[in-house]
Amino acid sequence: MNNYKIAITTGDKLGIGKEIVEKALKILKPNRKDILIIGEKINVDYDFLEINEEDNGKFCYLSLKKACELAQNGRIKALATAPVSKAQLHKAGYIFNGQTEVIESFLDPEQKNAQMIFIADKLKVMLLTRHCALKEVNLTIEDVVFRTNILNKFLIEKCKIQSPKIALCGFNPHCGEEGILGKEELEILNPAVEILQKNGVNITSPISADALFARVGKEYLNNEKLSYDAILSCYHDQGLAPLKALAFDKAINTTIGLSIIRTSPTSGTAYDIAGKNIANPNSMVEAIKLALNLA
Repeated sequence: MNNYKIAITTGDKLGIGKEIVEKALKILKPNRKDILIIGEKINVDYDFLEINEEDNGKFCYLSLKKACELAQNGRIKALATAPVSKAQLHKAGYIFNGQTEVIESFLDPEQKNAQMIFIADKLKVMLLTRHCALKEVNLTIEDVVFRTNILNKFLIEKCKIQSPKIALCGFNPHCGEEGILGKEELEILNPAVEILQKNGVNITSPISADALFARVGKEYLNNEKLSYDAILSCYHDQGLAPLKALAFDKAINTTIGLSIIRTSPTSGTAYDIAGKNIANPNSMVEAIKLALNLA
């Protein structure tokens, strides 16, 4: 087998993955030597590695496993993944909260370095916690410092930004109002910021998320220079609701902190339109472009 710049998985067999991958490649027309398709056969002239498995959840899992094996053997430099249903993975007996966790289990099972960042041009939002119930969001000083350092390294090394400016969302409304509305800022976020700043990371003290996204969102929509190179969100919807409102078709789910970069579109499996040839491939286009650029 050849070496490739990126591999692309076709995702959930019951969803739109196969369709949007095929459409995206026809739009982008990347160098065929750079691309390996893993999963289902699609109507494009690129090298292909078929996963022979009828069970949908197992097929999705085995597609990711094969991609990770290729990464471990140095055969690919980055990975773009079409959408997969968490329910299908669970139904097949693979108890993961998403593709990020599956990939992490193969490439970094001990250190838990994988971080989820969403990228839409210059707008970047990373999540300090990922797919967990809101009542189970549990930040620690150590977690915030650890994850922020991975983000800072990514911005410097992959995005080529010197001394990147990082904005930290407050955990509570109005950043807790000095403890009246919650103490996470006082007990967790502020101490973490102090440690990071002492170590040379250019990060803000907690900023109310509504005010922060109002400011940065306006800058983004007006095509102005953004005040920050990245935003750290304390939990999933705090960061992704405004991000998707601003840039749904451009925002790319990107996994950093592992031996390879992984990208994925923000669109889901979209079972309701699967097989109708009406799925919008724009997010998959951006995912493949970003994987190629970061590889």
